[in-house]
Order: sequence, then C-alpha cells, then structure tokens
Amino acid sequence: MSTKRFFLFGLGFSGRVIARHLRAAGWEVAGTTRSGEALDLPGVTIHPFDRDHGFPDGLLDGVDAVLSSVPPDGLGDPVLDAVSESLRRAAPGWLGYLSTTGVYGDHGGGWVDEATPANPSLDRSRRRLAAETQWREMGAHVFRLAGIYGPGRSAIDTVRAGQARRVIKPGQVFSRIHVDDIAAAIQASLARPHAGAIYNLCDDDAAPPQEVITHACALLGVEPPPELPWEEARQSLSAMALSFYADNKRVANRRMKEELGVVLTYPTYREGLKSCL
Repeated sequence: MSTKRFFLFGLGFSGRVIARHLRAAGWEVAGTTRSGEALDLPGVTIHPFDRDHGFPDGLLDGVDAVLSSVPPDGLGDPVLDAVSESLRRAAPGWLGYLSTTGVYGDHGGGWVDEATPANPSLDRSRRRLAAETQWREMGAHVFRLAGIYGPGRSAIDTVRAGQARRVIKPGQVFSRIHVDDIAAAIQASLARPHAGAIYNLCDDDAAPPQEVITHACALLGVEPPPELPWEEARQSLSAMALSFYADNKRVANRRMKEELGVVLTYPTYREGLKSCL
C-alpha cells in the first residue's frame, strides 16, 4: 500500500504540529515556509512560498490532501491566487482551510455554532470569511479555530516572560484550542471526509482571560499580576491586543465531536497549561 501524500501551505505554529502528527501517522508530508526552511521538521519537504514568489507548477500533482493555514492579505488569499488552477488539475481527495472563529463577530458572550450566521466585526476576519467562501467553493473543509495555544505559546510562557496582564473586562470570555487537538481534528477529518463542511475547533471551556493567567501563575508558583480594569487597560494595550477584546462569545464544538469523533486531549485550559508546563 503506497504512502499517502499531504501538502501543507503555511508551516507556522499550528502547521508544524500538524505536520509532525501526520508524519507520525505514516503520511509523506511537504509544505511551505516563507524562507523555504524549517530545521525543526525532519522528514518534511519544505518549499519557499509567499505572494511575491511563484509556486512550481506540478508540485501538487499526485498529492492526496492539501491544507492551507496561510491567512489572506489585503489582495485576497495568496495560496488560491497562486495555485487554484494547479489544485483543480491535481484534484486531491481532501482539501482543508484553517480559518478563525473571529468570522462570527461579537455575540455579547452568547453561544455560537456552525449554523450561526457569520458577521465579522474586524477587517482581518472579513478577509478570512471571503477566503473561506473561495475554499468551500473548491470543496474544502473549513476549520474555524479559537485562540490557539500550546508549548512555547501559552499563558505559561507569557507569565515566565513577565508580560502577563490580568485585564478585567466584565463578562468577557474567550474560547481556546490546544494545538495538539487541532492536529487531532485534522486527522479525524481525513478519516471522515465531508467536503465543504465547517467545524469549530475549540475546547469545552470558554473562560475569562484573567482566570487563565491566574491559573498559569498558580502552576508556576508565582504571584499573579495585579488586576487591571478594562477602562485603564484600553489606554495602554496595542491595537492588536485591543482587537481581541472586540468580540465576546462562547464557541460550541458539538459538530467536531459528533461528526469527526474527536475526543479532546485538553478539554479545558487547565489540562492544557499543565501539559505545557
């Protein structure tokens, strides 16, 4: 039985973990970085790719599955702009696109699921929704990711770096997903394909951000930073940080569990942060 081939556009934080999981499962994996290098991915074939450089014709021929984690820019989706014709010709049996739960917009702390109409409030989320539409037209599975964390990128690391803040915005919650659970969901979709489907990838506990910082401090045995009221915090936060507080919602993951059979390794941030530590 021949080895199946997987191509991943965008070997960033999530992409690298997905690639490692697939390699461990026996897939032949190739993908892209801007530089064409990724020394921490032995066994993965790396190609350079960005909007300003072409993508070799025929590189996707014979590939069984293609996933993109590359975000859209002001001109659209760089991957589809470069390889849409190659994708149509190669016709891989499975296509996937990593999007964001930001496409739902603000719901005042209420619940959203995949049937909730998208209503993005931020420009970058509007671009994501436009890219989603293009990928779904090609038969891709769309994965809407909540806040991603994992080893090297978690509240543990923020506290250790002395950059943690406990911003108190009453009623504010965020949904999260450990990067290993993202990889597990991708593998589950490969086993149970449903072209054009949308899945929310998040854990079971949409929690206030200050609680996560407090828990990380407890795990590390350090005093948490002082509480910072929202009205004070908003004067000093960066524009990017402020944008994360623009949306407030709880994201449901029932479809991920029922249709894909995903059992979360890290159902809440508590298990996830303990593992990171």
